Amino acid sequence: QVQLVESGGGLVQAGGSLRLSCAASGRTFSNYVMGWFRQAPGKEREFVAGVSWSGSRTNYAASVKGRFTISRDNAKNTVYLQMNSLKPEDTAVYYCDALRVGLVPYGYWGQGTQVTVSS
Repeated sequence: QVQLVESGGGLVQAGGSLRLSCAASGRTFSNYVMGWFRQAPGKEREFVAGVSWSGSRTNYAASVKGRFTISRDNAKNTVYLQMNSLKPEDTAVYYCDALRVGLVPYGYWGQGTQVTVSS
């Protein structure tokens, strides 16, 4: 089992930036591929970004590629999501999770952190 706590969300104007953090505890964090997901009101939760256990490989949803950067610090058991050039359509609750093969989430979800982008 992995416990996850997301933080760093807030209200920002379009074009602004935020940095989300996800602190993990429980099983060995560095063994897991990690990812960020988001869920907007009335929509299904969707994949945003993933990072390999070493941090050397990343992948992104097409909608955020070039604007968001995922990274991790295994010494701190933390994964980050740097979000730049934010758009109103990025408004959602953001969650992190450990990922299985195929970027399938394990389902360890934390409480999430709200990101609201005003136009």
